[in-house]
Amino acid sequence: MNANVEVLRVENIVKRFVTARETVTAVHHVSFTVAQGEVLAIIGPSGCGKSTLFNVIGGLVKGDEGSVAVEGRTMSGPDPAIGMVFQEESTFPWRTVADNVAFPLELAGLAKKERIERVHHYLQLVGLKGFERHHPAQLSGGMRQRVAIARTLAFAPKVLLMDEPFAALDEQTRLLLGDKVLQIQQELAQTTLLITHSIAEAVQLSDRVLVMTYRPGRVKSIVDIKLPRPRTAEIIGSKEFGQYVAEIWNDLRDEASLGMKDAEAHLPKAD
Repeated sequence: MNANVEVLRVENIVKRFVTARETVTAVHHVSFTVAQGEVLAIIGPSGCGKSTLFNVIGGLVKGDEGSVAVEGRTMSGPDPAIGMVFQEESTFPWRTVADNVAFPLELAGLAKKERIERVHHYLQLVGLKGFERHHPAQLSGGMRQRVAIARTLAFAPKVLLMDEPFAALDEQTRLLLGDKVLQIQQELAQTTLLITHSIAEAVQLSDRVLVMTYRPGRVKSIVDIKLPRPRTAEIIGSKEFGQYVAEIWNDLRDEASLGMKDAEAHLPKAD
């Protein structure tokens, strides 16, 4: 990580949604930067606007105020400088693993020889060498998510955005896939923004953790994770790791309680 080189700047983002009954502010003046090669995790209670913020940064949704810039260039919509990996299944079931990864390269008009080389490189990087001719239905959920990661990285984005990419996976697979993502991130020095609801995952993967308030989503705190890399099983099981988890939970507890009370208040009343 080069802390002196800023890659992503998110400045004063505000996003509101108009419903039939009211105007809801989902994200309220959120600002932060991400340095070259850094992993920043964003965590917050359900309803804090994490995914809304993800969509604004990725250019899928227009913010009402504020700006997003990559290497000083203001983004005005979807841009190849920002690669996105989603929680939902995003592989094409009718295409092989290799053809899935090649898809954005085909759209970009990359020559066939370079496409093949890049596809093989990134499949090897995510640990899927030998599965090139398989279809997604033949793979586990964790393997399909690795295909999606390889497809995004193959386009060489400046910033990788990941929105709860392991949420549908069991805990053991999440930990193993987290290890793989860390290896990839370190090898590529990939600047990464991770949205997650798992405190342990945030501490395992990131250099800093940004904690958001309940709606409207604001920056409540940013915690520096000063644990050595690679984050081995010994480190994940260490007292220091647990202290970071506890610190972040202390910041998050009140916000999660607000979210729970709000959800309960909107439940239908029993007769």
